[in-house]
Amino acid sequence: MSDVSYDPGWLRHRVSVEQQANSADGAGGETVAWTNLADLWARIEPVSAKEEVVAGHIAGVLTHTVTLRWHSDITGAMRVTYHGRTFRILAVYDPDETGRYLVADVAEETP
Repeated sequence: MSDVSYDPGWLRHRVSVEQQANSADGAGGETVAWTNLADLWARIEPVSAKEEVVAGHIAGVLTHTVTLRWHSDITGAMRVTYHGRTFRILAVYDPDETGRYLVADVAEETP
């Protein structure tokens, strides 16, 4: 097991973790809404920026690593919001298996 060291002072971004809550729209489809699961202190670090072809056009893809205080309910089906920015959670893991911190690999969603 590796010794992963985090300074709690690094967690300086107050983020909201949101989960998807679908509801029937009355026409046989669903309306997608997001509800707040938790407001947590986090560290947001940029990882990479690249271009990809998405739906026939070039789009910028920004990835980040978000380090949070441990919260057992956070999954890859959620998102993180911070000051009007939205980050789709791709994967989450406990870096040292101690239940102190949670690291999320995220992609920033652009309007």
